[in-house]
Amino acid sequence: MAVDTLGHLLALHITPANEQDRAQVKTLARQVQAVTGERVNLAFVDQGYTGAQPAQEAAAVGIRLEVVKLADAKHGFVLLPRRWVVERSFGWTARFRRLARDYERLPATLAGLHFLTFATLMLKRIVALILQSP
Repeated sequence: MAVDTLGHLLALHITPANEQDRAQVKTLARQVQAVTGERVNLAFVDQGYTGAQPAQEAAAVGIRLEVVKLADAKHGFVLLPRRWVVERSFGWTARFRRLARDYERLPATLAGLHFLTFATLMLKRIVALILQSP
């Protein structure tokens, strides 16, 4: 899942559980650039995307990966910069019953439910903004 700085869904790539996330960087980076019109230059990723291969695949489409690492001396809860944005998006999707567990057989069904969820969330925000304006 790729989200913007506000947590809105940009791109989604569904894979089986036995595939590594870092192997999907090329596909997801291409989707992000296609959706945004080649405007993304930097992507914050977690430690699962460390290594030369993910960085090279993202650089091939013009995206620089910045790995957000956990502090070495961790005491209690530590808020990682920019990492909370995607975690918040995961929390938003978990509020929808159908996405709380992964029961779908087809990846296209799961992807469609994610897009429907984010469309619903954005629609709620638009309605709230319209009701607030004079």
